[in-house]
Amino acid sequence: MRWLREPLIWLVLLFGALLYGLPYSEPLFRWLFPDLANPLWHQQSFASLTLAHLALVVVSELVAVAIGLGLGLAVSRPGGREFRPLVETIAAVGQTFPPVAVLAVAVPVMGFGALPALIALALYGLLPVLQGTLAGLAVVPVEVKQVASGVGMGSWRRLWQVELSLAAPVILAGVRTSTVINIGTATLASTVGVNSLGTPVIIGLSAFNTAYVLQGALLVALMAIVIDRAFGLWLRRLNYHAE
Repeated sequence: MRWLREPLIWLVLLFGALLYGLPYSEPLFRWLFPDLANPLWHQQSFASLTLAHLALVVVSELVAVAIGLGLGLAVSRPGGREFRPLVETIAAVGQTFPPVAVLAVAVPVMGFGALPALIALALYGLLPVLQGTLAGLAVVPVEVKQVASGVGMGSWRRLWQVELSLAAPVILAGVRTSTVINIGTATLASTVGVNSLGTPVIIGLSAFNTAYVLQGALLVALMAIVIDRAFGLWLRRLNYHAE
C-alpha cells in the first residue's frame, strides 16, 4: 500500500473527480454566485477542453524540446561554442516576448487557429529547455569524458551514452519548468479561436462571469500541479537509478 502515500495518485484522482463533478455542480455555483444567471459552463464539456488543452501543451512542448535540446547540443560542441551567447540571447528574447504579442503578430499572417498558438507556446517554452540542456552538459565532469574517450568511445557514442545520461536529470528539470509554464500560458490560445481550458476563462472575463473563470482556472491550476508532480516522480527515479 506504499503507492497510497504518493501525492500524485491523489492529485490525479482529485483532477478526475473535478472533471466528473463539475457538470453536476450547478447548485454549488448558484450558491457561490447568486447574481449570475448562468453560473455553470455548458458550452463544451470540460473533458473535451482538457484534451484540447493537453494536445496544445504536448505538441508545443515537443517542438520546444526538439529545438532547445538541439541548440543546446550544437552550441556545447567545440564547433558551435562561439554561437552560444547569440543562441542564449535569442532564446531569452523569445521568453521575454509576451505570448499575447506573438499571437498579435502571428494572427494577421497565419490567421486564427492552432498554428499561431503553437508557435507562441513553443517560443515561450524554449528558454528553460535550452538552459537545462546547457547546465546539464556543463556538470558532466571532464575526467568522465576523458575516460570515455580513453576506452575508445567516439564523439557521438560518448555524447549519447555518457554526457546525455549524466545530464538527463538537469535537462528534465528544464523540460519540467517549460511544461508547467506552457500549461498556464496555453489558456491564451482561446483568444485566437482554439479550444482549451482557457475558453471558459476568456469568455468569463469578457462576460463578467467569475464562475466561468473559476471553473477554467481550477482545472488549469490542478493540471499544472499534477504534471509537475509527475515530472518530480520521474526525476526521483532518474536520480535513484543514477546513484
